[in-house]
Amino acid sequence: MLKTLLAGLTQVLLVSQLCLGQDVDQPRPTPLTRPEMKQLLEDVKVRTPRIPLPELTDADRQALGDRADSYESRLRHHYLGGDTSLRSPSGQGFSRNSQPDPKATLDNGFKVELFWIVSRINNCHYCLGHQESKLLAAGRDEDRIARLDGDWSEFTEAERAAFAFARKFTHQPYLLSEQDIDALKAHYSDMQILEMIVSMCWNNSINRWKEAVGVPQNPDEGGYSRLAMAVTPGADTIANLDSLPKGTYLTPTSDAYASKITQVAPTMKDPTTGAVTTATVCVRPALESWEEVEAKLQACRTRTCRLPMASIDETRKVMSLSSDAEVPEWLRLVANFPVDGPRRGKSLLDAINDDQLSEELKAQLAWIVARQDRAWYVLGHASQKLRSLGYSDDKIASLDGEWKEFSERERSLFRMAQKLAASPVVLTDRDVAASVEHAGPAQTVRTVQYVTQLSALDRLTEAAGLPLERS
Repeated sequence: MLKTLLAGLTQVLLVSQLCLGQDVDQPRPTPLTRPEMKQLLEDVKVRTPRIPLPELTDADRQALGDRADSYESRLRHHYLGGDTSLRSPSGQGFSRNSQPDPKATLDNGFKVELFWIVSRINNCHYCLGHQESKLLAAGRDEDRIARLDGDWSEFTEAERAAFAFARKFTHQPYLLSEQDIDALKAHYSDMQILEMIVSMCWNNSINRWKEAVGVPQNPDEGGYSRLAMAVTPGADTIANLDSLPKGTYLTPTSDAYASKITQVAPTMKDPTTGAVTTATVCVRPALESWEEVEAKLQACRTRTCRLPMASIDETRKVMSLSSDAEVPEWLRLVANFPVDGPRRGKSLLDAINDDQLSEELKAQLAWIVARQDRAWYVLGHASQKLRSLGYSDDKIASLDGEWKEFSERERSLFRMAQKLAASPVVLTDRDVAASVEHAGPAQTVRTVQYVTQLSALDRLTEAAGLPLERS
């Protein structure tokens, strides 16, 4: 056991070095100012996708229709096959605003602002670009968007509380506590807090999907784009529509914000000069000992959920489950929302039940990702599954180590999952290429899809303080 724990500590140090960009392919830089950010958003239009695609056949073209030239659509078509629920890591599409959820009361523009903050922290340039356009369509002007990057003084106290929660929720989910929820309760109802959490869970998920597979931005996006009109009701009725910038992110920035350095994205200083650098930052604390893990899991069994849960019967009804279907506790959280709940819940359930990934691999990945997030509910379920597969305590603990006893295929998938969980942008081209080489493109894509859903589930269960069911 001691040897295993020492191996785990060695792996933690290695991950810290990897996250800080030492001795690995360099991840994309963190833009420090708004003009720098806009340039990188524009540059994503010409990024090289990470997953190789087979040649497109006539049958593929017929199945894909006008999406036949889309890298992301082809990726889902070829490697996620007929599992349409697996095709959207966020559990939603452009049509999500056509049928609003009657239990969702937060302003859509406000939730887009939260998505912008999540994407800024995760350094997901693709998603940042989309939120920029959607915010313009929602009536936010350039200066208000610029203020999201740290100058929150002109926002309301309620908005500032939500923004601070979004940053912690995304960057340091392992520090979430009851006090964080209580701070929100001064401004929002329990259902609004849950709505916020559910939305940001899948914001984090979609960031990881776009970054892991390397989706290029659409060339016509930017400013008041096609995307903005697609997802914002009534956007095409704005009187000065034709005068608004389209097709580029390289729009003017006010002098007041042109040189301001981000206070939202994680940054680090040069140890010699003390200047803030563009190096990607990903710092997770050293993993706990086995004894500490057992104590945390025991505490998880006795904690009380902080947020409302739908009844088991209501959950079955909302999710269209049979009267005797098993209902996991986390599903009772999303089932509070009769429209959004099924979308989110189905995307997670289908990833969990994906029969193209082995039960052992899914349990291994769930353990590795939950350890990064300190997601005790998910970790408890992963532990139970691994034990049912014959894993001893030592073998489970070896998943925290250097993985020497595992195959190269498993190690490449573990490495990708570990880095993607900790911070999506530190996953490099080399990491994904190694996974494609050893596990194949289909397994790589399905693993990415599964990990994106785990990142949502980890945050959902820990923010809510969901108790672990006793086995």
